[in-house]
Amino acid sequence: MAVVDIQEYLKLIPALKHSPQGYLWSSYDQEADTLYINFKKSSHATDSEITDDDVIIRYEGEEVIGFTVLHASKR
Repeated sequence: MAVVDIQEYLKLIPALKHSPQGYLWSSYDQEADTLYINFKKSSHATDSEITDDDVIIRYEGEEVIGFTVLHASKR
C-alpha cells in the first residue's frame, strides 16, 4: 500500500472551506510547473488578470472561478 502524507493535504481544509463555491478542483502540470485551481467544475473564463507574483486570476463575468499559479514549485 502506498504511503501518503495526509497531514499536508489536511492543510488545504481552511482554503476549501472559504472557497467561493465550496468546491476546489486542482491539477499540476509538472512540465510547465503550473498549478491550476478551479472553483467551478465547468467554467469558461471571460476575463483574467495577472498579479505581480505570477498568479493569473480567472473570472466568469464578475465571479472569480479560479486561478493559475505560474512557477509553482518555487513557492
